Amino acid sequence: MKRIVTCMAIVSMLFGLVGTAVAGDIACWFPPDWKSKGAQAKEIADALTAKSGVTVKPRIATSYPQVLDAFTAGEPCLVYVGSFVQAIIRERGIGVPLVQAVNGKEFYGAWMIFPEGGNPAAILRENPEKIAYTAGASSGESGAKAATAGKAAIRVASHDAAANAVKAGVAKAAFVKNWWWQANKEKFPGFVAHQVAGISDAKNPDNVLTASKGVPEAVRSKISEAAMGSAAVFGAQSMRRFDSKTLDFTVGLMHKGGIDPKAYSW
Repeated sequence: MKRIVTCMAIVSMLFGLVGTAVAGDIACWFPPDWKSKGAQAKEIADALTAKSGVTVKPRIATSYPQVLDAFTAGEPCLVYVGSFVQAIIRERGIGVPLVQAVNGKEFYGAWMIFPEGGNPAAILRENPEKIAYTAGASSGESGAKAATAGKAAIRVASHDAAANAVKAGVAKAAFVKNWWWQANKEKFPGFVAHQVAGISDAKNPDNVLTASKGVPEAVRSKISEAAMGSAAVFGAQSMRRFDSKTLDFTVGLMHKGGIDPKAYSW
């Protein structure tokens, strides 16, 4: 009798551990620039929770390394972010991509901007180190480094700062996200945009939801299905399954610019 009770206790304990692994809270990380979009982050987490049966908690990252540390440690978590971080996750083998939000801007490119009258080819050839870019962005750092064989050297925190560096005469040109430029070009009269062949293509995927390796496959499947049916909270017209090969262009830009996604640090 004592042996039966002991076996039952062990079985109960094992089931309890499995239940905790599947039903425990899963953090869903959002980029640092989502600090002004906390309400939407909560809506996304709530929708995923309601439709998957898995408790998803929103977390706004203070930095990208914070997210990558959680993924590297194998913590059960998600991240909703763009191509640069997604490329790092893919190349380090620490996550599994799930879905992408389709909103008409789900792909973007790195456009070169400079004062009107400038010669983009001459700038890249003669002053490659005078190119400004946003650190840790496919549309900034990757584009600028790829276009200058890794020589671009004016590293800033945002596209605004990159464009203002050109305006102040500190930089000769900047690489910025095409969608950002189209929304902000009126702020920089006298500037023009140039698309560098093979660099500025709008092939960097944005708005991708990825799970860490710490999320069990069955749970990933539930969350994927939940996300597929939650386009509205993501601000999208629809959602689609995401193939990691879609990041090939992004990873290629990194390699062209001498950026190692396996060792990159902010």
